[in-house]
Amino acid sequence: MTIRDDHALAADLATEAGERLLRVREHLGYDDPGALRAEGDRSSHLYLMESLARLRPSDSVLSEEATREERLDPRRLGAERVWIVDPLDGTREFSERREGAEAGAADEGRADWAVHVALWERGRLSAGAVALPSQGRTLTTADPPKLPAYDKGRFRIAVSRTRPPEFVRKLAYLVGADLVPIGSAGAKISAVLTGEVEAYVHAGGQNEWDSAAPVAVALAAGAHASRIDGSELTYNQADPSLPDILVSLPELATSLLAGIRDLHR
Repeated sequence: MTIRDDHALAADLATEAGERLLRVREHLGYDDPGALRAEGDRSSHLYLMESLARLRPSDSVLSEEATREERLDPRRLGAERVWIVDPLDGTREFSERREGAEAGAADEGRADWAVHVALWERGRLSAGAVALPSQGRTLTTADPPKLPAYDKGRFRIAVSRTRPPEFVRKLAYLVGADLVPIGSAGAKISAVLTGEVEAYVHAGGQNEWDSAAPVAVALAAGAHASRIDGSELTYNQADPSLPDILVSLPELATSLLAGIRDLHR
């Protein structure tokens, strides 16, 4: 088993899960969003769990859709290798039509949702992939995206489209940035890596599966990724809560962390 194998597996699993989710959405449509979300979560979780059990039977798995008992399994905390997956990051966006889209259009669904597959190994994230199925791409540690150049001046911060933290509004004013609402956490972090925004700041509560895969790709690409106090993001903890995060182009990290500190004094 090589590191390359894990990179490739993460990318293959995330991409295939995403393609399956597109088929689920096409089959069920948008008339019953609750049923669409439930089936998307269920089917993608089962595919990832069955695939990892077959292909990496000695590894542990932490999934958003796991039961509480599965999440608290002490074997995970003692394992050297743990896959951290979010079978459907952005269930709300997955179940919604794109604004302005006509019913029945081939691309009527929202595109800002993702599938996350990451590998934590001996204390660090060693591989990961974020599939963006409706965008037709997968970002992976096998071939990290090249970070866009930062043209000094006003920049953009990705925030939640439904519950942006008030302090991020204040931070944007302080550092001279515009806010860009985007759906899922994976879509937001991916937007930093692809040049749609320059930073993502969140402090409204998350869990490890919300960020493990996109952070793995961000770090492989050379982006900054940390807690909002500048401390390291840690994974495979007994409590999977990881409530805040900052991902940005490396040139912006110092000013953003300084602004956050000023706002929290």
